Amino acid sequence: MNKLFNYDKAVNSLLYALQKLGGRTDMHKLCKILYFADQRHLSQYGRSITGDTYIAMQFGPVPSCVDDILKALRGDSFFSASKEIEPLRRCLAFENRFNIHALKAPDTDELSGTDISCLDYAIDICKDKNFQQLTEYSHGPAWNNTQRDRAISVKDILREAGDDESYVEYIADNIKLKSAFL
Repeated sequence: MNKLFNYDKAVNSLLYALQKLGGRTDMHKLCKILYFADQRHLSQYGRSITGDTYIAMQFGPVPSCVDDILKALRGDSFFSASKEIEPLRRCLAFENRFNIHALKAPDTDELSGTDISCLDYAIDICKDKNFQQLTEYSHGPAWNNTQRDRAISVKDILREAGDDESYVEYIADNIKLKSAFL
């Protein structure tokens, strides 16, 4: 289990992105928006928005916990029948296997100003890209340096963002330390 994952920020980030995209989009685009928003926030502010771990999947980085949550919501998980998924059913709904729409507005009190700024940045770079373009765009050095179906290192995510090695080490050490105390 990812100790740093913040469920409320993740769900409200999804709702925020959906709101900005007209209320609906596909799961692939949402995952890429979260990746680029988390990458930028990690690089600029030393923490990700969601705290999720990104997995190097065939079509690019995928936020592991968010992916699990969405699969449960879609009905593709052992946890789909769990009572814990019920509050999420009041927030998000699948139109088909891949397209999601928002059932409510995000609670922006759950998101900081810097969270929103980085989400806006990611939405702006992803909104007009199709599936193939987003896949290619997200196949950067961090994805390329990672074996498929394995976690992408925070260090590689930061290096991909252009951060220097001393900053990369500093942030990675801080995340490891924070995780140890949770």
